[in-house]
Formats: sequence, structure tokens, C-alpha cells
Amino acid sequence: MKKSKLGKSDLEVFFIGLGCMGMSYGYGPASDKKEMISLIQEAIDRGVTFFDTAEVYGPYVNE
Repeated sequence: MKKSKLGKSDLEVFFIGLGCMGMSYGYGPASDKKEMISLIQEAIDRGVTFFDTAEVYGPYVNE
């Protein structure tokens, strides 16, 4: 997978990421926590290093 540097740092992330908003907010009721943890683990296993999350998606829930 193609990578990109973050700002002026040496940190790199893959171009393909996982959007996490729908896991706890925005598209109806929150999804099952165990299923979402499994989904995140699968993404990590496939090399995903960028996860789009924010406190606004549910304080102390999504991030």
C-alpha cells in the first residue's frame, strides 16, 4: 500500500484508512462494540494504520 508522511514529521500512514464515525455515531444506533473491535483488528491485520476518529463521535467512546 502507498504511504504518506504526516506533516513535517517522520510519521507515515497508508493512504487507505478506516473511518470510525459510523461505529458509535451518525448512522443510527451505535454498532456492537465487540464487532467493531473485531473490525478494527482485521483492519490492523491487513496493514491499515490510519483510523479516522474524533471525540465528537461520542465523547470517550469512539476514539
